[in-house]
Amino acid sequence: MAAPRHVRAEPLAVVRSYSSPDVTPRRWEAARRGELAGGQPTGAFRGHQGPDQGYAYGLVRLFDDRVYLTEGQHRDDVDAGCVAIALKRASIFGRAPVVWDLEAGYLAFGFLDQQPPAALAARRAPLFEGVAEAHHYKQLRKLVACVPTEVLVLTPREIRRRYETDPLSLTRDLTQ
Repeated sequence: MAAPRHVRAEPLAVVRSYSSPDVTPRRWEAARRGELAGGQPTGAFRGHQGPDQGYAYGLVRLFDDRVYLTEGQHRDDVDAGCVAIALKRASIFGRAPVVWDLEAGYLAFGFLDQQPPAALAARRAPLFEGVAEAHHYKQLRKLVACVPTEVLVLTPREIRRRYETDPLSLTRDLTQ
């Protein structure tokens, strides 16, 4: 490294330069106890893993003036259910959630429509009841299962077009 001009240096002094260490460190391996071998576990009630999932709750505020609820529904339940759907959609594509994932969740159950079809409103009412509470996790997983993967892989434009033509085709009725 060069020294400033005001520092005196002997013209014949030996200048130190880079030299390799005497010992090469061992190769690092991920063999810690907390490491997952073979990726994330899958199965019933394990959800859908993906990166930066908490970001979806930051995106919810973008829908504050666009979400319409029917009588007896609570906004925190609707947000929790639609965030879970958005996280499933994002995990299918192996990425963090984006605004289009949330829109797909809200649109699938008609929350972006001021006057949703009566059949859809009746279908969604029991599904969203209380899902924001932690002890309703099983019900939240059932809600997410109502939106098939075939729907979640569609583009936002295709989901909107399908909602306009046949809103009940975006979800399955698993309330029986």
